[in-house]
Amino acid sequence: MSAVDELLARARRKLTRVDPAQAAALREAGGLLVDIRYAELRERDGIIPGALIVERNELEWRLDPTGAHRAPEATDHDLPVVVICNEGYASSLAAVSLHDLGLHRATDLIGGFQSWRRSGLPVEPPPIGEELNG
Repeated sequence: MSAVDELLARARRKLTRVDPAQAAALREAGGLLVDIRYAELRERDGIIPGALIVERNELEWRLDPTGAHRAPEATDHDLPVVVICNEGYASSLAAVSLHDLGLHRATDLIGGFQSWRRSGLPVEPPPIGEELNG
């Protein structure tokens, strides 16, 4: 097993990962879906309506409830957060990083955006020429 595969396995042992239906239910119950995919993937495949767009390199700054650069949605450390990448790999590492910030309910979406889309859950094109909410 490669070092990165070991890192990923350790990260996933710290999470209770969710499938698309569970992620949708968490959102309906007040949780936050956070899309960390880069712009080209969002432009190519679309976005999840209502998801907060925060590219990976800004995630910790935007989700830290105590930080000066936090997103308005980052209200407290008890917020349920589901991190979404393209296929469910980078999101596992990102969710553990949020745990390290004290967001103990952070997790990620198994299979990422692609599994959300395959499940038939809502996807829409991103606004043309607009800064997404991240």
